[in-house]
Amino acid sequence: MASKQPSKLSGFVYSNTGWKYSAATRYALFLLLGIVFYFSLSSDLLPKRYDIKVNTTSAKEITAPKQILDNKAKLKAQEAAAENVPNKYEIIPIRADSLVTSLLDRIDSLNQDDLISQSDKVGIYKDVIPQRANDFILNFINSSRNSGTYSDTLLDEIQSVIAEQAYTIPEETYIKIPRLTSQDIIEMKQVAREIVIKLMNDQIVDAQTVRAKVAEQVSVSSLSQRTAREVTQELVRLVIMPNKFFDEEATKEAKVQARENTPDVFIEQGDVLVAKGDTITPDLYALLDENGLLSNEVNYWPQFGLLLLSIMLSAGLMVFIRYSGGTAGFKYNNSQLLMLVLVFIITIFTMKLAAFLQTDVRSYVGFLAPVAIGAMLIAMLLDMTLAYFCSILFGVLASIILNVQQNTVFDFTFGFFALVVSYVAIFATHRAGQRSTLLKGGIMVSLFGCVTVFMLKLLGGGEWNDTQTLYEVGFAFASGLLTAVLVIGLMPFFEATFGILSALKLVELSNPNHPLLRKLLTETPGTYHHSVMVGNLSEAAAEAIGADGLLCRVGSYYHDIGKTKRPFYFIENQNNMENPHDSIEPALSKSIIVAHARDGVEMLKEYKLPKPIRDIAEQHHGTTFLHYFYHKALKLAEEKGVEPDFTEEDFRYSGPKAQSKEAAVVGIADSVEAAVRSLRKPTVVQVETMIEKIIKSRLDDHQFDECDLTIKELDIIARTLKETVMGIFHSRIEYPEEVKKPKKEEGAATT
Repeated sequence: MASKQPSKLSGFVYSNTGWKYSAATRYALFLLLGIVFYFSLSSDLLPKRYDIKVNTTSAKEITAPKQILDNKAKLKAQEAAAENVPNKYEIIPIRADSLVTSLLDRIDSLNQDDLISQSDKVGIYKDVIPQRANDFILNFINSSRNSGTYSDTLLDEIQSVIAEQAYTIPEETYIKIPRLTSQDIIEMKQVAREIVIKLMNDQIVDAQTVRAKVAEQVSVSSLSQRTAREVTQELVRLVIMPNKFFDEEATKEAKVQARENTPDVFIEQGDVLVAKGDTITPDLYALLDENGLLSNEVNYWPQFGLLLLSIMLSAGLMVFIRYSGGTAGFKYNNSQLLMLVLVFIITIFTMKLAAFLQTDVRSYVGFLAPVAIGAMLIAMLLDMTLAYFCSILFGVLASIILNVQQNTVFDFTFGFFALVVSYVAIFATHRAGQRSTLLKGGIMVSLFGCVTVFMLKLLGGGEWNDTQTLYEVGFAFASGLLTAVLVIGLMPFFEATFGILSALKLVELSNPNHPLLRKLLTETPGTYHHSVMVGNLSEAAAEAIGADGLLCRVGSYYHDIGKTKRPFYFIENQNNMENPHDSIEPALSKSIIVAHARDGVEMLKEYKLPKPIRDIAEQHHGTTFLHYFYHKALKLAEEKGVEPDFTEEDFRYSGPKAQSKEAAVVGIADSVEAAVRSLRKPTVVQVETMIEKIIKSRLDDHQFDECDLTIKELDIIARTLKETVMGIFHSRIEYPEEVKKPKKEEGAATT
């Protein structure tokens, strides 16, 4: 028997460590559920009136009962949107290269005039060159203004910025200009023009930054004369000017557009109107008065009543789980309780969404709420019995949340509707083995929902053919389809997040068309047949002790997938061939055999199979001992006359030992199937003896120390495996013949 027994406290089955089995965490989860009930029902059960006055401090937080247009917030949002608009800039294509060319042309023309002295030329250049630069800008501004290409504001900005960043050529440069020859100027034109075009292609806001790059550009140019380089450098700096300018009008227009495009700001239902401690201004008072939130007195009894209701709902669920867990077959660890709380939250949320769309006139929208989603999820992920109880709670919640009548707390119509569709959903899907079953269950929910609504309408004295009834029936039908769609979408989330292998997922994984199973069948047909047989045996044994039989079956299909890497080193795949282990060292044989568990886990991870399946593949051998190869190694060492440099621990599987009942059962079934298959003509006595020997061997080897198997369960497993093996191998097993008594010899003496 395993040394560690499961502990039971207050009806909850758990081991003694980890947050999943912590009593404090368990009660905290039920407290959380009670809080969820309280706050989800507060908006439906608590009155929305407050006793406050102008210029006083609010003693509590006040929330909006409905969506309210907030004009002040919209103004703030408009100003914030305008402030967040970045400044708009305009890129102006100024042809500074043509300016530098015209300046050099003028210099060439004046330098060739021998009638003008050199000193006069210097004076002319001091006047002409800056003037030509100014005229170039003025001509550009005037032509753009006349053509209407740019706004006057932008042109004024251009003129102002260029004037502010204008460059002044040093005095000594003007003295050097008359020394330039025509050949120098021809070379300077090409170089200067290329540099200007290159630098002006960038977006320039600060001309000084770009002018700092001119010296480097000139130094690497083809100009060889020092004077030509210096003059070119200064002329290029002169014509370099900003080409990116702030556009005030475009910026203002963008801010206006941002204000106009700001959407209306609403105070949503449930948003805070007045925070605790805020001063009630006249505007706030008027807003509260307009929405019916003022009262002359405060009554705390409704809050106390809601608190009692929340406690009753949460405590009722806790008591049910406490006293029904043993018979329901549900493992009530905290991870599953957290999932249960999440299911309640999702179900309540869907009810709230439908209630948000409801009005006094359109009360039938409440039938659209997929109230059966919680019952369906609990039935498939947790337990059917628990789902039936939770359906009652969902009915109570629906009768409150979907109630639009002001004079009653509960609406029987929606409560009864929720109860009926939840029970139908449980009945239709609790044994779902395919995703299509969920859709069929949704259709059943739709049909029974329609019948329920129609029946309630007739009992209420309404006419069956009026528009209201048609809407109610239509929304009830849509509710069932919506329930199926949501459950299909949520199932993978719960399966992945909480590590739950639902029956749907397991059935999908058992499909022979799965790539790994096809690989197993085509490459290792012997192992595939072995895995199928192990699946039959383990499923029967697991169900006999209350474990997950479907998990055992599917886990068995994949438990030896690692053998596909080296198929012919395993006896079931050796058809009419020599055993490779006969020609290799025992240590190498051990390594190959042991590796199949580790290889299988890696392959299962690669194909993203769930962890419970991987655990079975990894743990089904535990740390069992490979007797054959160990004794073979001993014999070889003895033959060589050397001392063994190995121990029994070197010839064990690396483990870990079985951590769950399912992994242990698959391990036992794996050994039993292989052992029975090795018998040529098995008898019932041989099978029974072999099964008991295998289980006892694993028990003595402490392979069950880390799972919850008991002696009683091991006895049940042994008995179930014997019966299953007898059924599978019925035609092969020979029953022991009754021993015949010897006959007395004839003529014997008598007394």
